[in-house]
Amino acid sequence: MLDFYKKALTGLVVTLLFSAVVTYLCVQHTFLNVALLPSEKSEIRWHPESLTDVHDGGTSISKLNDAHYSLDYEFTIHNIINYPSASIALVFEDHLGQPEFKDFSNFNRLSFMIKCSVPNELTFMVFTLDEQITQEQDFLTYRTPIAFFSCNDNWSQVELDLTRLELPQWWLEMFHLKFSMNDYQLDKVAKFQIGSTRQSPKEIATRVQISEMNLKGNDWLYIYLLAATLFVFWAAYLVWCFKQHAQALTAELKDKFLRERPLVAYRQLSMEPQRDKSQKALLQFMATNYANPELSLDIAMAETGVSRTKINDILKAELGFTFTGYLNKLRLTEAARLLADVDEANIAEIAYSVGYKNVSYFNKLFKEEYGCTPKTFKSYL
Repeated sequence: MLDFYKKALTGLVVTLLFSAVVTYLCVQHTFLNVALLPSEKSEIRWHPESLTDVHDGGTSISKLNDAHYSLDYEFTIHNIINYPSASIALVFEDHLGQPEFKDFSNFNRLSFMIKCSVPNELTFMVFTLDEQITQEQDFLTYRTPIAFFSCNDNWSQVELDLTRLELPQWWLEMFHLKFSMNDYQLDKVAKFQIGSTRQSPKEIATRVQISEMNLKGNDWLYIYLLAATLFVFWAAYLVWCFKQHAQALTAELKDKFLRERPLVAYRQLSMEPQRDKSQKALLQFMATNYANPELSLDIAMAETGVSRTKINDILKAELGFTFTGYLNKLRLTEAARLLADVDEANIAEIAYSVGYKNVSYFNKLFKEEYGCTPKTFKSYL
């Protein structure tokens, strides 16, 4: 069995290492954290775009200073139209630099650090495709949920829940939609936009600096994949262990059985001539009478004429057993032979045939001797 334990331990170590590696990789892919800023570290391609109210007749200004390490821009709101605005957008693109919809359905949060030169109330907008309404070149037709946040001249962290943004009521009214139809999907996002609000200061230049912008989310598919992979791998390991253990136990039982058959003297074995008549008489008597359920030390003394002390000395010196121990060895060895040789062997019948009146006691002794029950022993042979 030592070889089996070595193999099982090696297999366990390999299985644990494999499980650790797969778990690490799946967890890494499950809990998503994708950088948008700095742009050099981003897996998502985008380009910045400054936007103002100029197309609506306004004169507000938006100037981009940096879009690599951080998103650094300045804007000034001129209050000459009803809804003046200035903003900066992250327009998503493909590897050729062409606009492309991005699937952010696995993300549920957006976090970033922000600092404003003067206290400000800003808005964050997500432009999503509405299959029924959107005209790709007209961003007013995009379903655009929004959120508001504050900033001042100290760096602060903002974390927005992308699943709980609000759709403006004016947009729903514009397209004759019910206010309850305010759901949106993040599987086709054209751009993110951060801009001024009606509470932004007017006629004052405001510098906005944004850094460490990250998308965060969960892709539970990898957890399901992890569970399935670990289940299959561990199940395979356990099945392999079971088969290896069965083979090792079978080999050990056969070896033990074959080694012990010559050791004990009973009817199935040939006896070597004994110099000592008492020894020969005792062993011959036990070999032919071990199946007698009434056999005891007193009966052996009476039948062989050998004293109690002499019987114990002979068995201890020659075989290393007491009388009871040697008697059980004879009976159990014969029981093992019958289990191995007789196809339709009945456990109870075998127990009785080798001298045991109590089947439960027989099973107990057999398990102590061979490490398994008679039924299991037979199944392995």
